[in-house]
Amino acid sequence: MEYQHMKLIHIDWEGPYTLENLRALMNEETDYGIYQVYGKHPVYGSNVLLYIGKADMQTIGKRISQENWWNTNDSNRHLIYAGRLMGEQTPEEIDWSIEIDLAEKLLIYVHKPAYNSQNLSNIPHESLQDIHILNWGSYRDLFPEVSGLRWTSKLDELEHEVYRL
Repeated sequence: MEYQHMKLIHIDWEGPYTLENLRALMNEETDYGIYQVYGKHPVYGSNVLLYIGKADMQTIGKRISQENWWNTNDSNRHLIYAGRLMGEQTPEEIDWSIEIDLAEKLLIYVHKPAYNSQNLSNIPHESLQDIHILNWGSYRDLFPEVSGLRWTSKLDELEHEVYRL
């Protein structure tokens, strides 16, 4: 079985950054994309993936500074990883925005961070089924490769048999 409409999204991850050095993520030309936040969770422990977010039409540093959920007793130890989409050339702004949105949704659905509850149950299966993400660089606890074909319902009804001689 072949699938020919695959959309490949490459993400180059850098980090860690802290809440104190968010200014490093304010480059208006390059700092749009996805970010991951690691820290302490009362159930899952220390240094775990807490959140995956997106910065679309604003920089990662600006978007993170707008979050208010991480005022915890350990928020000064949060680590942030910035993911910038990459490819042969920068797409049109609307296409870049769509790729950021799709990548964020699929990464949240697959990795289920502790503080991302909104995108866990209502995954847009049809729009994500042909998305394939390759994570490069310091992608931390994310899978190096994520396929919407594997994680959506596209193959749920696939009829198949085990190969035999």
